[in-house]
Amino acid sequence: MPKTVTQSKAMKKPIKHVPFLLLLSFLPSILKISTAIDIINTTQILRDGDTLVSSGGRFELGFFSPGNSNNRYVGIWYQKIPNSTAVWVANREIPVRSSSGILKVMEPGILVVLNDTNNIIWSSNTSRVARTPVLQLLDTGNLVLREANDDRPDNFLWQSFDYLSDTSLPDMSIGWNFVTGVESYLSSWKTNDDPARGDFTFWLDPTGYPQQVIKRGTTTLYRIGPWNGLAFSGQTNSAQDMNFRYVFFMKKDKAYHRLEAIDNSIISRIILTQAGTVQRWTWVDRIHDWIPYVNFPADNCDTYKLCGAYGSCNIANTPACVCLDKFEPKDPEGWSRSDWTNGCNRRTPLNCLKEQKNTLTFQLLSAKLHAYIIHVSGSGTEAHNKDYELPMFRASTILKATNNFSVNKKLGQGGYGPVYKGTLEDGQDVAVKRLSKTSMQGLDEFKNEVICIAKLQHRNLVKLLGCCIEGEEKMLIYEYMPNKSLDLILFDQTRSALLDWPKRLQIVNGVARGLLYIHQDSRMRIIHRDLKASNILLDTDMNPKISDFGIARSFGGNETEDKTSKVVGTYGYMAPEYAVHGRFSQKSDVFSFGVLVLEIVISKRNSGFSHGDQHLNLLGHAWTLYKEERSLELVDAYLRETANLFEVLRLIHVGLLCVQQCPDDRPSIASVVAMLGNDAALPQANQPGFFAGRDVSIGKSINSCSSNEITITQLEAR
Repeated sequence: MPKTVTQSKAMKKPIKHVPFLLLLSFLPSILKISTAIDIINTTQILRDGDTLVSSGGRFELGFFSPGNSNNRYVGIWYQKIPNSTAVWVANREIPVRSSSGILKVMEPGILVVLNDTNNIIWSSNTSRVARTPVLQLLDTGNLVLREANDDRPDNFLWQSFDYLSDTSLPDMSIGWNFVTGVESYLSSWKTNDDPARGDFTFWLDPTGYPQQVIKRGTTTLYRIGPWNGLAFSGQTNSAQDMNFRYVFFMKKDKAYHRLEAIDNSIISRIILTQAGTVQRWTWVDRIHDWIPYVNFPADNCDTYKLCGAYGSCNIANTPACVCLDKFEPKDPEGWSRSDWTNGCNRRTPLNCLKEQKNTLTFQLLSAKLHAYIIHVSGSGTEAHNKDYELPMFRASTILKATNNFSVNKKLGQGGYGPVYKGTLEDGQDVAVKRLSKTSMQGLDEFKNEVICIAKLQHRNLVKLLGCCIEGEEKMLIYEYMPNKSLDLILFDQTRSALLDWPKRLQIVNGVARGLLYIHQDSRMRIIHRDLKASNILLDTDMNPKISDFGIARSFGGNETEDKTSKVVGTYGYMAPEYAVHGRFSQKSDVFSFGVLVLEIVISKRNSGFSHGDQHLNLLGHAWTLYKEERSLELVDAYLRETANLFEVLRLIHVGLLCVQQCPDDRPSIASVVAMLGNDAALPQANQPGFFAGRDVSIGKSINSCSSNEITITQLEAR
């Protein structure tokens, strides 16, 4: 039976008008809702007991307690149906433990749920900024954040229809947006009393002929059969429905299916039950109850891989599974026990030279990679073609490894495109960088990644395992780093405590050794040009690995520097000579390293840093304290109590030497490694680059290293 919502007494009460004097006490801060409406703005809040009702009166939003639970959740249910059924839940993983919860819209356009201690326990995944955000419950059951004067469906800031619970409503899409990487799918409740994510998911598999599948964790249990142009071919137990129609849409940027209402007066919903079945229910007024219309799986033949390879299933047969013509059971004993999962083999093996075929395939793929590199580099030379030979992965392998680029597998987003976690068939975890079709630098970055690090081997460089070039797909496959990137830990007030002083020293030393390798010890001299905390990945033991060589430059012979008219990099890490004049060298990498060192000591970003009334960035603040012999004030109390203070002061000093304004004043990375490895006296540090920090202006330039008026030209931040 469908899950139901138990409404509290507070939920059933009409909203009372707030007395005028009491209302004045709330002004000018926040106004409480005083009438039942379908929309609120940033000056209003929705408390437990208040509700929003859609304009047509079909849906209602508020706090509710599911089943026999006393926990409170923000949800949407049918307003006029007795024992209303929840169709969407916001804070399904973290309930409010009392009736003191609040739902509100915060500037610049974020929806939040607050608990009784006024802490945010849930928020909308909103990245766009709105001037006048409002929250509205539509009569479709869709909860939307939008600009107050813009109700276009294609311009919503956020909508609940993109973040489903266990229920699909008419006009609600299940599928993929390949541009944003967002996947909309159903996930079951844990129990009738707990709407947290259960064991089962129902989603669209867009590979090959698209089909609907039910999974338990990562294991596919059932599939409904591929789309045949009219319906999903496995829907054998559904009769012709004159009130609804299935719609399937697939293009290069998105793929989805949904149930569209022909007669909007009919109330229908699809749910994924806690037992892992998909059911469609229709409300019948004359009997005041829901009746089932479709149930899936309909029988055992819907079970995924029930009969194994080259097996066929027919529920009318005994046994249900048989081998295809000219095939026989691979496991006759298991077959006799009705265990058909091993499938069937050919009675007579094909006369194929399998090994020779595989070798030919590999040669063709390698040739394709070489041809591609020559194409994007504009050169028919690379005497070094053998240096770029990499294992080639098929797109189907990567799709399977990343769960079809599931949003749950997404690790992050860069200038190249999105990065996903994947698991290969042998169990190895990998990170997959997928070239975005809208990336302006993607082709160049792809070439750079292959040329710069395909054959580099160092414990402090991330390892490139292979690539995929198929159709429009271009992907790079790396070893997976379980602790992700340094910035996610270092700049998080809570997680930064995971980095004690020995670990921070370990990270600094590891990054320095990695830079020394690419600057001096590798087969090519490489300047990274985008060294920053988010490009330092951490393995299980917090060992650092330099990543993202997309805009790196390689040099041969005695070359050590170059100049460009197109400056690309990240504000806050770029050396002044690079940002202003486009000149980059090993010393510009040293500058970025120095910024990183100071950030690691202080746990704060250089970009956006402020301290009191001083108009200084992090570098300027650190240098000011250094001149006054007050460098320890930079360090968090947590580190001051546990760290070796001599090491702390020395590391700050080394960082300031690396960020000096003039490139010639900065030490080489080889000297930095030596400084980190001994206690010898250090030279005095001169004024850092971008000392003016947040007062930097655009469009001017400098001619002297001694000037304080540092400015930026042609900056293209990544």
